[in-house]
Amino acid sequence: MSGDQSLPGEETVPEEADEAVFWEAPDIYGAYPRLTQDQIARLAEHGQRRSMAPNDVLIREGERCETFFVVLSGAVAVVEDHGTPEEHVLRVHGPGRFIGELGLLHGQVAFYTAVAREPGEVLVVSLDQLRHLVSQDSTLGDVVLRACLGRRALLVGQGAGFRIIGSRYSPDTRRLREFAIRNRLPHRWTDLETDEEAEELLRRFGVGPEETPLVIWRDTTLLRNPSNAELARLIGLPSLPAGNHHGDLLIVGSGPAGLAAAVYAASEGLSTTVVEAMATGGQAATSSRIENLLGFPAGISGAELTERAVLQAEKFGARISVPAESTRLERRDGHHAVGFADGSEITARTVVLATGARYRRLRVPGIEPLEGSSVHYSATVYEAQQCRTDPVAVVGGGNSAGQAVLFLAGYAPQVYLLVRGPSLEAHMSRYLIDQIERHPRVRVLLHTEMTQALGDKALEAVTVVDHRTGEHRHLAVRALFVFTGADPHTDWLSGVLALDARGFVLTGAEAQACSVPELWQSQGRDCLTLETSLPGVFAAGDVRSGSVKRVASAVGEGAMSIHFVHRYLSHTAAPRGTDTSPHTRPKQSAWLA
Repeated sequence: MSGDQSLPGEETVPEEADEAVFWEAPDIYGAYPRLTQDQIARLAEHGQRRSMAPNDVLIREGERCETFFVVLSGAVAVVEDHGTPEEHVLRVHGPGRFIGELGLLHGQVAFYTAVAREPGEVLVVSLDQLRHLVSQDSTLGDVVLRACLGRRALLVGQGAGFRIIGSRYSPDTRRLREFAIRNRLPHRWTDLETDEEAEELLRRFGVGPEETPLVIWRDTTLLRNPSNAELARLIGLPSLPAGNHHGDLLIVGSGPAGLAAAVYAASEGLSTTVVEAMATGGQAATSSRIENLLGFPAGISGAELTERAVLQAEKFGARISVPAESTRLERRDGHHAVGFADGSEITARTVVLATGARYRRLRVPGIEPLEGSSVHYSATVYEAQQCRTDPVAVVGGGNSAGQAVLFLAGYAPQVYLLVRGPSLEAHMSRYLIDQIERHPRVRVLLHTEMTQALGDKALEAVTVVDHRTGEHRHLAVRALFVFTGADPHTDWLSGVLALDARGFVLTGAEAQACSVPELWQSQGRDCLTLETSLPGVFAAGDVRSGSVKRVASAVGEGAMSIHFVHRYLSHTAAPRGTDTSPHTRPKQSAWLA
C-alpha cells in the first residue's frame, strides 16, 4: 500500500503528523516511535476509528489492557495516579504514535492511565489482531516490540507501578523484589530502615512494621506479605490452567531451552503448557547483552530475546504460567503428573525439563543482609540505574561476569572484576576479554578473592585477598554483582530421575545405564538422546548433565527435544483424556519424514 493512500472511508493522517507537536514527549531510545502512514493503514484494515473528547479515558490504571490505540489526531496523555492529588503526567503523544507498553502484549493490567488531552480520533485494534499483525509483519513487529520494551524500562526507572514496603533485612522483602525485578514489573521499593516516607505510609494504612513487607498499589490495594503467586495475580501474569489439565506436553522452565521447546512443540500441533517458578527467560533474561548468539551481530538483550520468544510461543498456542513452582514428578496411568507448591497438578503425556540452573550465592561474612539492595546476582537496567555515581565490583570469570562488567561500565565510573584464577582465558570468550582489556573504566584483579562485605544499611566496601602475595585490602564499592557459577534446580527430582554427582539430569545412554535393564526392555527400545531415566521425560539446556552452558546450545536442545517427544509419542498410543481438540491435535514432526 503506497504512502499516499488513505484509511478506509477517511482522509490520510496529515503530513504534519510526521513532525512532533510541541507538547509531545521526546522519543527516548526509540520508545516512542511515530508509525508511518503505511503502517497505520495496515493496522486500519483490522481496526476501527473512534472519536475522543478531552478527558476520555482510553486505558485505566489497574485494569487489564485489552486494546491497542493509535492516535490519528489530537493528543493523549499517559498519567500515573489519575484522579488523585498525586496525579502527574508521564508522557504526551500526538498523531502517529500508539499507546501501550509491554503489559499490552501479555494481557497484564495497566500501570498508568491513558486519557485524551485534546479532542481527536484514535484507531482501535484488538489485541488478537495486534498479535497476529506483529507476528506476520516483521517491520511493524520490531517497532512495536522495541517500543514496548523501552517503555517498560522507562516506567521502571521512574518508579511507576506498585510499591513494596519492607526492610532490606527481610527475606520476604528480598523475595518480592527479586520476583518483581526478574519479571520486569514496574515498582518502587520503600526501605523501612532508611526511607523517611515508610513510617508515614504505615500510619496511613494502619499497619505496623511487623506486618511488612507490604505491596501497595494506587492507594486502594494492600497486600500483606503476599506470595509471589498473589503478586502475579494482582498484575495479571498468567496462572495455571484450572483443574487437572491433560495435554501432550508439559515444559517445566521457560529459559531459552524451554521457550524453544514451546515454539517448536506448539507450532507442530502439540497441546503445550509451560510452567515457570520465577520469570520467563531464566538466567538469560538477566543478561544485558548477548553478543555471540547466531543471527544477532549487534547483540540482543536477554529481556528482548525472552519477550520475542514468549510472543512466538503464544502465537502458536502454547500456554505459559508464572509463577508455578514444581515440587513433584511421578508417572501415573501412562501420563506424567507434575505437582506444584500451591497443591495444583498438571498431567501430560510427555514432559521436557528445562529448569536451567541458578547462580550460586556468595557465602562470605556480611553479604547476606545486603542481598537485594546492593548485592545482586544479575546485572540489568534495574540494578545499573543505581550505579551511576559510585564504583562497583563484579565477582566471576565467565561470560556472564564479562557481559555484566561491560554493561555496568556504561553506568558506573569504575568497575572492578575480581577473578580467583590466573587469567580470563579459561572460562571467558575472547570477544569479551578484548573489550574488557580495552575499556578505560574496567580494572581486572586476577588471583583475587572476596572475603568480606562491609556496610550496615548498604554496601560500603569489600575486603579482598591477593593469593599471590597474601595481601588483604579494602575496595570502596557501593554495589556488588556475583556470577560464580550455577547449580541445577533439581532438588525436587532427587530419587525420581538419575542425576549426576552435581545434581544435573542424566540423559541418553548415561541415564539408561543407571536404570534397571527391564525398564527399557519393556519399552522395546533404548533411551533416546535427551530422554531421562523415566521414559517420556526429557531434559534440555543447562539442567542436563553434559550440556554446553550457552544460550544457542540451550535453544538447540530445546528444539531437538521435540524431535524425541514425537518419537516417543509415535510409540505410545494416545490414552483417553488427552487433549486432542482440532487446533492442538498432534502431528508428525517434519524431522521424522
